[in-house]
Amino acid sequence: MTLAAVFLATATLAACVRPTGDFDRARPSVIHDDLMPKAGDEAARLRGDPVSKFNYTNDEKLLRNRGWTLIRPPWTKDWIGGTIVELARTRVMPETEGRVPPDLYLIYLRSDKFKSSDARYDKIASDATGDAELVMPFCTVAIRVQKADDERLRVLRNKTVTTEETYDGAKARVWENRVMTKWVGQALRYRIIAYKKALEGLEIETPTQNRVWKVNNAIRELEGQVKLAEESCERGGGYLSEAPAKRSRIFTGWGVERAPVVK
Repeated sequence: MTLAAVFLATATLAACVRPTGDFDRARPSVIHDDLMPKAGDEAARLRGDPVSKFNYTNDEKLLRNRGWTLIRPPWTKDWIGGTIVELARTRVMPETEGRVPPDLYLIYLRSDKFKSSDARYDKIASDATGDAELVMPFCTVAIRVQKADDERLRVLRNKTVTTEETYDGAKARVWENRVMTKWVGQALRYRIIAYKKALEGLEIETPTQNRVWKVNNAIRELEGQVKLAEESCERGGGYLSEAPAKRSRIFTGWGVERAPVVK
């Protein structure tokens, strides 16, 4: 099966956003939990990305669960953005290409869902505040995963590995964890842009003075948490590597762009 065929097939499966339940938590889904990830692994192999068959550690699962709440569109009923994120989350398309266009958030706020202009401002403030509360918990898990990966690579270097599958699987899992952490950092930066764009649009379309300060304060709080998390994740550890890490062009600290680890 070609990469194009895999993409078309899974894009059809992803025609609906991943189902959510109470508090917008992801609900179990055969399509999104089984079929799409299998197709995504095949797509990743075809484009040359590392794919690990290892079981996930508890922290690796938690990293992905907490990361999902920060990479999915804050407007959960967004079909376009939700589909983009699902295709990237399941690796049908490269993870860090799963960017949700920032302009979609303002389009969502302009919908008939909001009967009051003040409610639109309140929604931005609520979303930004909610994101800020999730940043450091994600960072805490990311640091633990980084340290576990450091140990994994140390063992890999110092012990004889019996099979090539084990060797490649370990290297691939470290790569996957790095990409996941980088993707969350990128998604947060795009969210901040989306919130700022939405505020600018509303200030022109439905101006009000008694809500602008509240929204600006919420966005600044999110920016502060992201900056703090970047610094904390950087101090918390880094990957053992034979070559110096290149700083991400998107942000510092979380993003470390290294060449994929090879034998």
